[in-house]
Amino acid sequence: MAIAAVPAPSKETKGRVLVWDAPVRVTHWAMVICFFGAYLTAEEDKLRSLHVALGYTLAILVAFRLFWGIIGTRYALFKNFVRGPRTVGRYVHSLLVGRPRHYVGHNPAGALAILTLLGMAILVTASGWITYRQGDGGWAEELHELAANVMLVIVGVHVIGVLTGSWLHHENLIGAMISGRKPGNPADSIERAMWLVAAILFGILLEFWWLLWT
Repeated sequence: MAIAAVPAPSKETKGRVLVWDAPVRVTHWAMVICFFGAYLTAEEDKLRSLHVALGYTLAILVAFRLFWGIIGTRYALFKNFVRGPRTVGRYVHSLLVGRPRHYVGHNPAGALAILTLLGMAILVTASGWITYRQGDGGWAEELHELAANVMLVIVGVHVIGVLTGSWLHHENLIGAMISGRKPGNPADSIERAMWLVAAILFGILLEFWWLLWT
């Protein structure tokens, strides 16, 4: 069942509650690094191996995020933040009229951006893999470049949305994705940060890079 919009925390609310678990945060920032790293090395032949490694890593991260969206903590679950077009429309309308509806986890617009970015990441990495296997140009390479550029635009729109949401909701959404904490009531908090899962994911990535380079 989806989490409904809730009133913004009152001024009497003390402290900040844990909303984003460690796997969500680690995956988020690792995907940022991999995408921009791969984008910046795309045209450098001498950095081809690094470009490919970053692309494979992005694919692993996307696969994990899809997996964690099914079995993860409260606000990581797709079923708790993916909403239909009407809900997204109502949320956007609430922004336009200056009365934004507050969501503890992802708001409907943010959820749409996340799904779109995950879908584009799948398209980018899949087309990149085909291009790498073919070893030459062709439709896969053209699709790969187009998908990467489209994804870059979507990332830009997402960043603007995050900054706008931070301003309208009076909360630092970027800081929340670093610390995992947002203003809220104790009942809104998740129980554990799940650092062990994040450590296992990090270990898998390290093992992958070690195998790749040796």
